[in-house]
Amino acid sequence: KICTQQMIGYNDASLLKMTVLILLLVNYCFTAEIGNVVLDGSTNGRRFDGIGGLSGGGATSRFLPSYEDPYRSEILDYLFLPNFAASLQILKVEIGGDCQTTEGTEDSHMHYRDDLNYNRGYEWWLMTEAKKRNPDILLYGLSWGVPGWIGNGTYFSQDNIDYHIKWLEGARSVYGLEIDYIGIWNEKPYEVDWIVEFRKALDMNGYSNTIIVGHDQGWDIVDDMDKNSTFNSSVGIVGAHYPGTTSPDNAQEVGKQLWASEDYSSYSDSAGGSCWGRILNQNYVNGYMTATIAWNLIASYYDQLPFGGDGLMWALYPWSGNYEVTSPIWVTAHTTQFTQPGWNYLAHGSGVGHLPQGGSYVTLVPPNNNDGDWTMVIETFEHDQSVCIRPSLPPYNISAQTVTFTVKGGLSTKKPIYMWYTHLSLDGNNTYFENKGVVTVNSQNQFTLALDLNSVVTISTITGQNKGQHPTPPSSSSFPRDYSDNFDNYPIDSEANYFMDQTGVWEIYQGQSSKVMRQVVTIPPIVWCGESSSPISLVGTFTSYNAQIQIDAMIENSGWIGVGLRVPYGGCGDNFGQGYFFTLHDNGEWTLNSGQNVLESGTASGISANTWYTLGMTGSGSSICATINNQQITCANNNDWTSGFAAIFSGWNFAQFDNFKLVSDAPTCGTGDFIQTTLCNETATNMVWSFPEDGTVRLLNDAEKCLTVSNNQTMNKVPILVISTCSDDLASAQQWKYDGIQLINVHSSQCADIYTADDRNCRTIDLYECTGGTNQQWGVQDNLIVSALNGYCIAATSGS
Repeated sequence: KICTQQMIGYNDASLLKMTVLILLLVNYCFTAEIGNVVLDGSTNGRRFDGIGGLSGGGATSRFLPSYEDPYRSEILDYLFLPNFAASLQILKVEIGGDCQTTEGTEDSHMHYRDDLNYNRGYEWWLMTEAKKRNPDILLYGLSWGVPGWIGNGTYFSQDNIDYHIKWLEGARSVYGLEIDYIGIWNEKPYEVDWIVEFRKALDMNGYSNTIIVGHDQGWDIVDDMDKNSTFNSSVGIVGAHYPGTTSPDNAQEVGKQLWASEDYSSYSDSAGGSCWGRILNQNYVNGYMTATIAWNLIASYYDQLPFGGDGLMWALYPWSGNYEVTSPIWVTAHTTQFTQPGWNYLAHGSGVGHLPQGGSYVTLVPPNNNDGDWTMVIETFEHDQSVCIRPSLPPYNISAQTVTFTVKGGLSTKKPIYMWYTHLSLDGNNTYFENKGVVTVNSQNQFTLALDLNSVVTISTITGQNKGQHPTPPSSSSFPRDYSDNFDNYPIDSEANYFMDQTGVWEIYQGQSSKVMRQVVTIPPIVWCGESSSPISLVGTFTSYNAQIQIDAMIENSGWIGVGLRVPYGGCGDNFGQGYFFTLHDNGEWTLNSGQNVLESGTASGISANTWYTLGMTGSGSSICATINNQQITCANNNDWTSGFAAIFSGWNFAQFDNFKLVSDAPTCGTGDFIQTTLCNETATNMVWSFPEDGTVRLLNDAEKCLTVSNNQTMNKVPILVISTCSDDLASAQQWKYDGIQLINVHSSQCADIYTADDRNCRTIDLYECTGGTNQQWGVQDNLIVSALNGYCIAATSGS
């Protein structure tokens, strides 16, 4: 047996001597066979291009500029500062196109054909801050969509070539940024002739060093590259998304570097960190991919929007200054703090490969390696702990193991060889980026490691690494209950704090007497995904049931304006499908809607364009009321929507907004038939459950009420759990299996899941693919179902 607490280091004599040493130190034992791996520095693999993060796709860094220093600077250090934390080597950004691209829209530098403004958007600022910290970081721009004027609605047009050249000119002339890589159209079909012409335009305009990445989707572009030498020479990097660590033979033989130009996209708990650690190695081991870029760089948006928490770290609370450095940051450091783009991998079988009993290792060396330096990164993640959100992960076997590494081919064993270690566990008992000291190498240039599961280990001759740490940030807090903004304190063309534009773009604008927020997109853009029928921006606490919104607004020339409450849906799709909306047209016509359904309508007298009006809306229980100039216009009694964001919106017209106010009750759990998490109370009848042999989960004091998968209520199109009358007709929705950790719906084999893995009170419970994350782990104590994520209990909001 080999015994270790986390992992053992090295030996300089016999296995027996090593085993005795370890038994004195640690208490975790496993049966191990000694495997052997050779690291041969005389061999060469491909050039290493770096590890990166993606800001955009879209508005994923939206809250980051709203943080005050020092917290904002601290976050940037964790991402970009060399030898501090993640030490990212590539920053990929969205080229804003005025359209919805997942979490929201990002500003274009050219809203209209005769418009050019490089002050818009925050990606310029983010690239500049990254370069301040790491002048060698590589920059990569990519469009998800573009303004609608381009090509009169045609993406692959001369307009769009000119548009992208203008973006590069702004980066260079205004911000002093050289863009190293540029993409074509995110996850969309490509056009061969356009890419060839784009390459020519880059060369003619002084951007011959900017490399085209094609085509940020799948590997299919290689087929056309094989058939067309001109096209082949136009594309410098073949970039695929979510490749599952593999690439086809023709991609490996096309003569280009291969990238996972977008990958990860997983919730950044221990499972997410494990996913990231596995693919960082295996993208090269299995697929010869020399760069991997995480979507997204940082989860800095409302976590109730799609893919909440899917970032290398979290910055969700700019109003408090709270942020969280999560496991992917330290997993990243195992590669980035010990290598640089331009290093080389060793050959497969001579420094790169799979470990004898599962897991993987890669070894990299600097160019012109006269000093014999080298770095090896090892990962040992189990299948069920390291499943990424996409694609599916085929089963594989892995076990704890002991491996002897033989070093040769000019790799130094005379310098100190250091070991750094991270261990991730789904129970949160993690070890992050610990320096384990110097590895001892025996006279045969060998060292032996006993490797435990679910760990990353770096062995390197390179020095200067740090586990950087700033002071603990403030605690998180909910969005302010009483919030107002007159927009006077922002620079012109910037964006106001906390508004997440979902369709259209709101910018700070100099009005007649003060600064205002102006909706500026008047032509629907060439989109990446489905978006709302007209511009809308979301703001505020998601959980508020009782709230009041008020804002001064003006229609310029013609169109409409409006306010909304309890809007539960953001991201791709129509945000107007759910929530309450009060709309005022320039002719005085108004409607009060629940989603697309008109509750009340009418015409207000004296309304015209180019005049300011104060629009208001109040939701108090089931009473939904709307006001103009503080005069009540209408009220309706409706219970369709219990929680969500506040909203402002307009038509595809210029509209100005000022003096925003949002007042909300303290976040409370909704009413109705929802299942949510709340403070545990074993005397509360709405959270004490029974588990009869028929597979149902019933309220103990109301045995006719069952935990049920709703057939018509969703949260971002994911079914939610409700309480409803037990019925044989609903058997597929009411049959559950509890495996001691997960609560699994028998019919779908999906798990009860805390929506967006939010660890606060009053979180909706949905049904989602089982991932093993802590937001899907439950304990049963005294008939309470307790979340491992936040310690709250599952409760029926309607009670009994």
